[in-house]
Amino acid sequence: MRLCLQSCIIRPWTESDAPSLQRHANNRRVSMHLRDRFPFPYELEQAQTFLGRIVKQSPPTVWAIEIGGEAAGGIGIEPGTDVERVSAEVGYWLGEAFWGRGIATEALIAVTAEAFKRFEITRLYALAFADHGASVRVLEKAGYAREGHLRQSAIKDGKIRDQLLFAAYKPL
Repeated sequence: MRLCLQSCIIRPWTESDAPSLQRHANNRRVSMHLRDRFPFPYELEQAQTFLGRIVKQSPPTVWAIEIGGEAAGGIGIEPGTDVERVSAEVGYWLGEAFWGRGIATEALIAVTAEAFKRFEITRLYALAFADHGASVRVLEKAGYAREGHLRQSAIKDGKIRDQLLFAAYKPL
C-alpha cells in the first residue's frame, strides 16, 4: 500500500528507515502515550529489530508515515482473531517535530478507508489514553465515534490511567 496524501505518504517500512525511525521514536513525549512495547529510549538496534520483522509481513499491516522524504511516524492495524476477526485495532504515532499539523488525522482517515477495502473487517477501533487530548482529537476529526470510557484500564510508567474507546465502521 502506498497512499500519497497532501501532508505525507503512507508506505511500507524499509530496513533503510532505521535511522529516521530511531531519531523520531526516541522521544519520551512520544512514547509516554503508546503501549509499553514501544520502548524508551528507542535505540537504533530496536529500530533495526522492528524493521527486520515488519518488512517480512504479508500482507503488511503496519506502515511508515513519510514526511519530507523520511519516515517520521507509523500507523498500523492489528487484526482481531476468533470471533473478533471482523475487527482490528488501529494505532499511530508521529515524531514531535510534526505535531499539530493535521498529519496524523489525514493519515488515519486514509488508512481507515484503505483498511476497509483491503481487509475483511467491519470495524476499526482505537484505545487512547483519556488524558491524551491530541490523540482524542485526531480520532474525533477522523470520524471515529466514542464508544466508551474504560476507567482504570491501563498502567503506564506506574500510573493507572483511563482509556477512551473509539471506533469506525465499514460503510454498508
